[in-house]
Amino acid sequence: METRVALIGIIVENPDSIEQLNHLLHEFGSYIIGRMGIPYRDRGINIISVAIDAPQDKISALSGRIGRLKGISARTIYSNVGAPEDSKGKEHNREYI
Repeated sequence: METRVALIGIIVENPDSIEQLNHLLHEFGSYIIGRMGIPYRDRGINIISVAIDAPQDKISALSGRIGRLKGISARTIYSNVGAPEDSKGKEHNREYI
């Protein structure tokens, strides 16, 4: 299945929803390239970016589920770059250090 590269931007305004957010990110972990979180203490929010390489439906599902969490908003931007020819139809096998 063809995959796309995308970036999901997440703003967390409700710390009570962080556990649910982490559960979702773990559930989609095989597609996640990397993530970065920035606590913005002056405003009492967290800003998270998640880079993902996945089929379109998986990216939409993750972004939609994140956006339905209370006090969390998410927006997704997509790259126009397609999957390399040698990786089409293969699941991602990423190792974390």
